[in-house]
Formats: sequence, C-alpha cells, structure tokens
Amino acid sequence: MYPQIITYLLTLIKYQDQIIRTLLTLLIGKNMFDKSKEQPVNQPYRKLQVDELPVIETFQKLDYKTLMKEYSEEKGKTLKPVRRHANSKTSVPSNISCPKCGAPADYLYANNGGNGQYQCKVCACLFNQKNQYAKEAILKCPHCLKTLEKVKERKDFDIYKCKNNACSFYQRNLNGLSSKDRKRFKKNPQDFKMRYLFRQFHIEYKPLSRESPKKPKVDLSRLYVSPHTLGLILTYHVNYGLSARKTAALMKDVHGVDISHQSILNYENSVALLLKPYVDHYPYELSDQFCGDETYIRVGGRWRYLFFFFDAVKKIILAYPVSRNRDTQAAILAIDEVLTKFKEVPEDLTIVVDGNPIYLLAQQFFAQHGISFDIKQVIGLTNEDPVSAEYRPLKQIIERLNRTFKGNYRQTYGFGSEQGSVSYVTLFVAYFNFLRPHSALEGKVPVLQPELLQLPNMPARWTKLIGLAQDWIEDQTA
Repeated sequence: MYPQIITYLLTLIKYQDQIIRTLLTLLIGKNMFDKSKEQPVNQPYRKLQVDELPVIETFQKLDYKTLMKEYSEEKGKTLKPVRRHANSKTSVPSNISCPKCGAPADYLYANNGGNGQYQCKVCACLFNQKNQYAKEAILKCPHCLKTLEKVKERKDFDIYKCKNNACSFYQRNLNGLSSKDRKRFKKNPQDFKMRYLFRQFHIEYKPLSRESPKKPKVDLSRLYVSPHTLGLILTYHVNYGLSARKTAALMKDVHGVDISHQSILNYENSVALLLKPYVDHYPYELSDQFCGDETYIRVGGRWRYLFFFFDAVKKIILAYPVSRNRDTQAAILAIDEVLTKFKEVPEDLTIVVDGNPIYLLAQQFFAQHGISFDIKQVIGLTNEDPVSAEYRPLKQIIERLNRTFKGNYRQTYGFGSEQGSVSYVTLFVAYFNFLRPHSALEGKVPVLQPELLQLPNMPARWTKLIGLAQDWIEDQTA
C-alpha cells in the first residue's frame, strides 16, 4: 500500500515540476532551471595561413594651398574647383580629402563611374577611399603590386585583400587545385584561402617597452606575523597548494597561530606585489628552446586564461599573464614578456605553441614592428605533419608545466578576484623559478641563488627571497 502511494506522489511531483518549468520558460523566455552553459572555449582550431608583409608605398606629403599658389604663378590664373553636372551620379562626399595634399572634396574627381575611386585635380593623386592606410601610405600586394582593398574589420585588426585575378599568388593557388577541389571551389569559394591577405593591427601596444621596476607601496615589516610565520604560510599555500582556509586551519591546529583566511590572502597579495618586479626583470640565463601554451583558471565564477611561456631547457617560466580572453592581444602580451627577457632578440628565435591561430597573428604583429621570430605549431594529438613530429616533445614539456600548476591551483577552488589570481600565479612562478627543485635539473632549482641554497628549510628560503627582492628593487630604483 505505502510503496504504491510513494510512487504515485513521486510521479505527481515530477509532473508538477515539468508544468512549473514550462510556465517559467513561457513567462521569462528561458529555462531558469538549466545549469550554466559557460565553459572554456575548447574548439578545434581552423588552419590559418599568414602571408608575408605587403609593399608599402608612402606618400610624400604636400600642401594643396602651396601647390595652388605655384599653379597661379606659373599659369597666371587660379585653379578652379571641379565642375560637376547638376544631375551627376558621380558626386564626391564632402568629408573626403586628398590623402597626399589635403585638397578638399571640391577639387576631387569621381573616377570610373562612382566606384569609390577618386583623383585629385591639384596633385593628380589617384586613390580609393576603401584602400586608404592611415592616409599616409598605400598597401600593395607583394606578388602583383596591385593596391590592396580593405574587406573586413575585426576586433584587433583590419583585413586587406588582393582582388587582382591575374595575381601570381592567386593563379598559383588556383592551378594547384585538383579537379575535385576546383569543383568545390566554384561551389564554395570561401572554403579555400586563395588570395593574398594582410592583417593591419590597430592594437595600441608598443613591443619591448618594458618599464623600469617600481618600488611597491608594501611594507612587510608592519605585518602582524613574524617572518618565519609568513614563510610557513607561503610554504603551505603556494608550495603545497593548500587553500587559504586550509592554510589558516593548519596554522592554528599545528602551530597554534590563530589567523584568518582573509589575512592569508592579504599577505599573498602583499608578497606578490613585492616579488613581481623581481621575477619579471631578473636577468635569467636562457637557452634556445622555448614553448608556450594557455590553460584555464576560475576567477570570480568565470573562466580566465593563463598563458605560460617556458624555457624548456632551463625550466624557467618567462611569461604568465592572466587574460579574460584567449585572443591575439593576450598572445602578443605573453610573447612580449618573453622577448623582454633578452638583451637582444636572437635572430634564430623559435617558439613552439599549439595550433591556436592567435600565435601566428601575434607573430605578424611583431613583424610589422620589425621584430622577427619563428613560430612552430604542434597540431592535434598525433604527429600528422613533420613539424608536429619534431617539436611535440617541447609541447609536452609545457603541458607538464600546466599540470604542475593545476596540481597546486586545484585545491584553491578558483579565485575570488582578478588581483587574487595574478597574486597567486606570481607566487607560483617565484616558487617554481627560485625555490622548487626540478628532477630534470638533477634536483636543482632553475635559478641558483647561493643565499637561498644554504638555508635549512623552505620557510627560511621564502623569507630570504623576499629580502633579496627588496634589496634588488631598492638598488634598481635608487
């Protein structure tokens, strides 16, 4: 009797729950019972090809007023504006001016039936409004020297394309298609990359513009705990990856020190502010093998992206920015942090990354600023191309670094703020580079500091590392 009643009630409750879900969906417009679908972006990368830089034809800037004055002196008459018919369909917009001499729209011809091409009556400059490049230069295809046309605007860059059907680059790609691909190309031309493309970045960022280290406004001598206690907290929280709450509980249960988890987070932020200039500006001795990758962390309930770049031989972390987006700008920032570690960027510098196209775009951004290096992409999980087969060991090294970090990070249950995430990652990098013995280095730490090696335990080494950072910053800012 009772099991039948229970079964009936459970069926009724389930039916009522479905009715409630349906009504809420109709009233609100979405199912309020659905779990959050926010997940880190993890989609297969589309193959990206980056072409060489274009030919840039710069204008010799002229002044149309000076040219008109010279015309008057030579011809004995003034240069009149363009005479247009009343019903002309080739009028020139009033906001357009000549990019070479600055002549206003009254002195511009609408060339070729109003297709956007103009010619200046004052200096004879022929230009197209769509093709202007900062109104100071014209971008031309390096294969056929035809002017490139801006076809798309993206978040970080504009895309220029060569539309010349006789271009050798286009013809070579077209002739290289098989009969099957040629039929597919006629049906879906967007599936093929056939024409020369150039991406002009408009990111306001100057490469290699590292600032001098600044003395942080943090006085660790005013903390309410002793240096040894601070070293213990950092050892438990960073070295062993314990959360702030577990670290606080351990300090009380084992050492009899009553401290809140919030105080531990405050100490973490203070020490990170002090150590970050030391970690970022330290004169590392580097090898010639570098790799990079991005991983996920949780900040304020949302996914963020941590970019690690690593010296695979010396086992030194060179870059570790945390970004809200996994985009080109984040890749540029990460690679720039690597480049600033060199006194001079090596001519044969090679960086191994995964198949994410943002790294190729970052490479093109640096190339536009005269900074060259090679990017090797390891695609997928199997060696389907020679590059992946050759460089996969380096990719596996950076993936092991990610796993090492995740082993420490996992017990923190994510971060409550952007500052907290940056502080913890900074402390992890300081620990990894200066304090953590590495098996591939025969049990030695990546950066050997004699002052640290002679100390008996890890809390003392943390304290000494903080002192070294303080002394170094004072010397740099003196």
